[in-house]
Amino acid sequence: MQRRAQRDPSVKRLHRVLAGAAVVPAMLIVAGCSSDSGSDDGKDKAADSSASASASASPSPTVRAAVYKDLPEACDVLSKKTLDDLVPKAKSGKESQSEDISTRAGCSWDSLANNGVDGSQFRWLSVSMLRFESDTTRGAGDELAEEYYDKQVGDVQAAEGAEDTKSEPVTDTGDEATAVRYDLKKKEGTFKQQTVVARVENVVLTLDYNGAGLAGDKTPSADDLMKDAKKAAKEAVKAVTGSGGGKSSGGDAESGSPSKPASSSAPAKD
Repeated sequence: MQRRAQRDPSVKRLHRVLAGAAVVPAMLIVAGCSSDSGSDDGKDKAADSSASASASASPSPTVRAAVYKDLPEACDVLSKKTLDDLVPKAKSGKESQSEDISTRAGCSWDSLANNGVDGSQFRWLSVSMLRFESDTTRGAGDELAEEYYDKQVGDVQAAEGAEDTKSEPVTDTGDEATAVRYDLKKKEGTFKQQTVVARVENVVLTLDYNGAGLAGDKTPSADDLMKDAKKAAKEAVKAVTGSGGGKSSGGDAESGSPSKPASSSAPAKD
């Protein structure tokens, strides 16, 4: 009977070595994948943390604070003497309606001097003020006021029905000022319209003054009316700059409500 062939012990050892070698790379691959995954997670978390820190460190938007925080009483910006000169025997001023008098205010006066058979002299005077607050989305108050000032001057120069329109700069009246004059012919007579638009920091002031000779009375001098209008405008601007407690000490403002636009100045009454 033939004996079974005996296996060489060296062959068995070789099989064990090969089996062990096959396992090692698999373990290394698993370990390598696990290590790479952890490294990526760490990078992602670090990036997220950096982004969050950067966002929280970003400063809030700020804008230069408006200089004037209030407006004077509109019917008190002109002295009694000035009112007596421009609108003789006028009754107390009529205050304009406003939802917020700290941002928009106005007052008007009118007078009719009866000269009997020679006719009468009509005068109308109006002062309106518009204050702009600084706003982070719209800009600084003085810049907003400057934009409105330019628009207001343009609107006055383009007044409907105006004839012989003339404009000129006005000195020593706020930061900038423009005087506009023109004629308005109505059935009652020719009205001489004078308008002075002035800006001081974040406030725009519009002063309207017109006069007419009615029922045969002579037409007033436009030069004289303009001289009085400029003087009154300068006085009204001083009331804005000297309004008690209305001036801010400066600094940055983080928010603010924009003022409501004022309507263009009304020239003469019908």
